[in-house]
Amino acid sequence: MSTQTKPIIAIPMGDPAGIGPEIVVKALSNQKIYDVCQPLVIGHSEVLKRAMDITHISLNINEIKDPSEGKYKHGTIDIVSLNNVDIDTLEIGKVQAQCGKAAYEYIETAVGLALDRKVSALATTPINKESLKAANVPFIGHTEILAALTNTNDPLTMFEVRNMRIFFLTRHLSLKDAIAAMTKERVCDYLIRCDQALQRLGVENRKIAVAALNPHGGENGLFGREEIDEILPGIQMAQEKGINAVGPVPADSVFHHALNGRYAAVLSLYHDQGHIAAKMADFERTISITNGLPFLRTSVDHGTAFDIAGKGMASSVSMEEAIILAAKYAPKFQPSWA
Repeated sequence: MSTQTKPIIAIPMGDPAGIGPEIVVKALSNQKIYDVCQPLVIGHSEVLKRAMDITHISLNINEIKDPSEGKYKHGTIDIVSLNNVDIDTLEIGKVQAQCGKAAYEYIETAVGLALDRKVSALATTPINKESLKAANVPFIGHTEILAALTNTNDPLTMFEVRNMRIFFLTRHLSLKDAIAAMTKERVCDYLIRCDQALQRLGVENRKIAVAALNPHGGENGLFGREEIDEILPGIQMAQEKGINAVGPVPADSVFHHALNGRYAAVLSLYHDQGHIAAKMADFERTISITNGLPFLRTSVDHGTAFDIAGKGMASSVSMEEAIILAAKYAPKFQPSWA
């Protein structure tokens, strides 16, 4: 793959006090990243240099103003450096307002580059909710920030791990509230959106299985009527609109079948149902993709890990997988302006 054909992947550095800078340095010390893409860090040069000291990795820093100026070669980190952190007062592993502000600005800059079509995708690193709050950033996480910066309504989260893709009908709701949200209309709407997301990612055979809520899929009402009253009717409504959806499939088997290629994706009904399945399959290689944005975004699925930040212990596997997955889908992804 020539340099000209490799996608430019923007990597916002994340919270400077967390493990983000360390896993970025570790990931970009790996030749395989440069084999598939042109990685561009959005962050702070001095913070990256400190991360190199922590991880005992020596790389060159190439500060640039525009992605077109990057060298994109192994051994050199190309970075758009915002210089928005006081390195003398930065405390690794602690909540700080300056770090929340900086993390937000890295994302904001990366989004601007993506909207200007100067980068092909984003692969994001961990940010901290408390640091954002301390900086008076009015969002609790990446999804909310990205939605606001792109005027996107209700972005759709998808996990990918090995051969399995998982969408979520509900996420940050109590189980009681999640069940109340499992209406036939919502199931139908999400199946349509899941199909559209898979299409944008270039997936051709888009058979989607809907996980059941109750044991054995409810056993025709013996263990609950949600499948009969809401979930199956929602699937049928989507089928009538041309969506290749099946189910509800008992949740104790549907993820196994998806992992083995029977389904292109599974629509999980609530947060832990899908999270447990993905992370049991491979915790470090579970990567989050945010669908519905004008551009492709992948992310590590872990936090800032303040307890180990600054110790050089953080694994970069998830960061590497997020970058590689962004590079995999970027050439296939159909942006909203296409």
